[in-house]
Amino acid sequence: MAKTVTSHANSSDNKEQISWRERFAALGNLPAFFRLVWETSPGLFLGNAALRLIRAAIPAATLYVGKLIIDQVVLLTKQSGGTNPDSDIVNYLWWLVAAEFGLAILSTTIGRAVSLMDSLLGDLFANKTSVRLMEHAASLDLEQFEDPTFYDKLERARRQTTGRTVLLSGVFGQVQELISVGFLAAGLAVYNPWLLLLILVAVTPSFIGDNYFNQRSYSLSRSWTPERRELDYLRYVGASDETAKEVKIFGLSDFLIDRFRSLSWDYFQKNRALAISRASWGTLLTGLGTAGYYGAYVWIVMRAIHGQISLGDLTFLAGSFRQVRSSLEGILLQLSSLTQEAVYLQDLFDYFSIQPLIHSPRTARPFPSPIREGFVFENVGFKYANNTERWALRNLSFTLQAGEKLALVGENGAGKTTLVKLLARLYDPTEGRILLDGYDLKEYDLMELRRNIGVIFQDYTRFKMSAGVNIAVGDIDERTNQPRIETSAQRSLADSVIAKLADGYNQQLGRSFNKGVELSGGEWQKVALGRAYMRDAQLIILDEPTAALDARAEYEVFQRFAKLTEGRSSVIISHRFSTVRMADRILVLENGTLLEIGSHYELLEKDGRYAELFGLQARGYQ
Repeated sequence: MAKTVTSHANSSDNKEQISWRERFAALGNLPAFFRLVWETSPGLFLGNAALRLIRAAIPAATLYVGKLIIDQVVLLTKQSGGTNPDSDIVNYLWWLVAAEFGLAILSTTIGRAVSLMDSLLGDLFANKTSVRLMEHAASLDLEQFEDPTFYDKLERARRQTTGRTVLLSGVFGQVQELISVGFLAAGLAVYNPWLLLLILVAVTPSFIGDNYFNQRSYSLSRSWTPERRELDYLRYVGASDETAKEVKIFGLSDFLIDRFRSLSWDYFQKNRALAISRASWGTLLTGLGTAGYYGAYVWIVMRAIHGQISLGDLTFLAGSFRQVRSSLEGILLQLSSLTQEAVYLQDLFDYFSIQPLIHSPRTARPFPSPIREGFVFENVGFKYANNTERWALRNLSFTLQAGEKLALVGENGAGKTTLVKLLARLYDPTEGRILLDGYDLKEYDLMELRRNIGVIFQDYTRFKMSAGVNIAVGDIDERTNQPRIETSAQRSLADSVIAKLADGYNQQLGRSFNKGVELSGGEWQKVALGRAYMRDAQLIILDEPTAALDARAEYEVFQRFAKLTEGRSSVIISHRFSTVRMADRILVLENGTLLEIGSHYELLEKDGRYAELFGLQARGYQ
């Protein structure tokens, strides 16, 4: 297994190489990124920029004031050995010292303010981007979430919601450093413009090396996105209260640990090889830059020895050269990092560019209230995008009449859950169409359609929230309507479960949070069923709604459900024929096609597949 993953990572690593052109093209993401940051907080954005602009001029000013101080000290020592100094020169000297002290305080203060603004802006941006990510996720199709390629994009986008203001700080820092370099370079150019060329030659090798290794680091990280997701999953499964029982009873711990160890070791090996190579080449290339700096430093010292420049000039030039070289190295290194960050940023914008295929028409038809004719499937077929060979449903034609109770029967994989997802327009048919009161479902407003359909799936979500909220999610806008929540709980038998909880409807469910309480499977199912009663829907769909309930609870649930759905359409998926026989009609699916449809007694008389399955289950109770 590990070998397979390794070979995959190797092949992916080659495919994920990013060219220089692509890296610099990714800087085109910066305007859109800055718009997002500006929208987060215009005040913090402008304040950050202004303070950095002021701070950019401080290094050159500090060095120049230092040069003046040294020149004044030299001048004073030449005057009678400093025993009878000129008071004007002394006063001027102390003013210069005070000015340098003031610049140091100003630089520190502005640096703290910039860090504060970066931190605040980073938190606000992370929050805003996370909200936008969730909002966009809500607009996308269910089928997109079931696509591994899409999920990789979503995972990479999630990673970009935090820490992206590093990019903002980096760009502002680049501008700040460039302005500083401009001031310092002007001073160097006055003495000898060739010094600037020497600096550029000295820092170029280090820049090329860092850029190359940043590119390889990004390629490795991107190519291993699926494996890193698997590592996160293994880490969760191996140490979770939700999986602990089965991990222990089946002795899965060694298997999970071995899988994690193998996969993480493969990634470590690749990362270690890259890190060693980067450190080795980085040392060599940085050494070349250091040699260039000291060559220029020797030239400056020789000019001072020959009296061509003053001691203050020597200090200013040496300091300026050192700082320009350091700043240019930082700028070029940061440029390499910025292109890398901008490429990562592309993951976020790629995710936001994904558009849903299922959406409301511009001029939507009002949803019928009440439904008069019902739903009609006309030669409906559907196959999943990631499985182009197999049809989940094919040639499906039937009518769900207004107010009718329809049961779906079939073996696992027959297409029952897919059918109800088509009814709720979580999917659109690949072929054929579904009509509601004579009009295609696509003509209705999507949100209004789903508000009129209540669905409880067999793999319902156990929200780690309060018991009341877990029921209220059936109609979340009514989450403060306590009487409605309690009535829904009574109808689903969840009231008896909640009565045992210390905090009642305010009790935290699930042990992930403080004072949380875990429920049994049957108790969770009653809570989930309460969601169906919360929604004043015209069509109610229950997908295996009583699988975890005992016989008595199941009987009570369906007696109440029958009353709830009087005058409404309903669809029930169940493997229990005691439940199924309560439906007005039963639709039998096999391999995605309609095999039989009729009432319980009609299908028994046909003596077909339904009668066979019913007989098998009946004999199990004899």
